[in-house]
Amino acid sequence: MDISKVKGEPLTILLVEDNPGHAELVLRTFQHHRIANKIYHVSDGEEALNYLYRKNSFSDPKKSPCPHLILLDLRLPKIDGMEVLKEIKKTDELKKIPIVILTTSAAEPDTEKAYKHYANSYLVKPIDFNKFTQLMNDLGFYWLGWNHHPW
Repeated sequence: MDISKVKGEPLTILLVEDNPGHAELVLRTFQHHRIANKIYHVSDGEEALNYLYRKNSFSDPKKSPCPHLILLDLRLPKIDGMEVLKEIKKTDELKKIPIVILTTSAAEPDTEKAYKHYANSYLVKPIDFNKFTQLMNDLGFYWLGWNHHPW
């Protein structure tokens, strides 16, 4: 199933991930399964907010389109992922964007805090390559193929 377009519209994912290996794995898996037409990757919380608020190098909307989905790591340099989540969910123009926490932390306090701040999902990155690839595949199909959105 090719879900590179839903309702005829190109899909955009913002990947906020500071680990280059994890980012590359997400990008390759999504591209292999044609899960999105465009994946924008930023490597810290400050860049994520600049992208979403179109500041600095992201001021051109053509280079920073509003994402249909945000994959957000928690442990980020400059601005922590939890702070990014809080900022997004308190902003009317951004709060409807589904945010999936994609992290190595299985700590219950992190999970509770993420949901308290309106994360739409919380996924722990598997260490096993095949399991990680399957998780990304399933995630893409669920959020961008099967789940109904107001876009």
